[in-house]
Amino acid sequence: MKLFPVILLVSVLSSCAASKNPLRREVKLLERGLIKDDTSYIYDLPFENGKAYYCVQGYFSMFTHHERAALDFRMKPGSIICAAREGVVVRVKEDGTRGGMRSKYRKDGNNVVIEHPDGSRAGYWHLQTDGALVNVGDTVKRGQPIALSGNTGMTSFPHLHFIVWDYDRSRRWQQVPTRFETTRGVGYLTAIKRYRKPKAEQPVHPDSHHPIPEE
Repeated sequence: MKLFPVILLVSVLSSCAASKNPLRREVKLLERGLIKDDTSYIYDLPFENGKAYYCVQGYFSMFTHHERAALDFRMKPGSIICAAREGVVVRVKEDGTRGGMRSKYRKDGNNVVIEHPDGSRAGYWHLQTDGALVNVGDTVKRGQPIALSGNTGMTSFPHLHFIVWDYDRSRRWQQVPTRFETTRGVGYLTAIKRYRKPKAEQPVHPDSHHPIPEE
């Protein structure tokens, strides 16, 4: 059996296990459309217009997102990653060359971090060696190519790890679950589903406030 189906199976079977993070319950209600969110920023999917990728691990999945409101998109190495929101590049690492499931590889994960106008930040992880297309201090636009995907850091298969965070008044790190614009509407993504980014000229359906599986 190939590794990717095993990862999917583990993610599905373990998604029922409860995280202790109080944000998990809110996220699950948002994903199911049981509570409505019509005020938060709507992000672009972090890849090229018209492309579709599987979200293989969602918020608070128990494989490696046990306490993380983060998303993993399965991508072949060298796939183009785009900014999900405009901002300023505040961190770039692209000299990592190793990857694997052992914790010793965590420091090798290449990444780009972008600070948004409201002070929140988005991180794009597991990038290809020398795969950054931007530099610290660059101002980037929403949808602009910023990096090439890879398989560096603590990872078991090539993918993009995407996470958004903000700081509270005590400057403590706070995870931020995010809504995305897809070809089927606006909503929170869920694991083991494929999502397509609208083409530039393609109209987007009204906000459904529900999970939006693709194909």
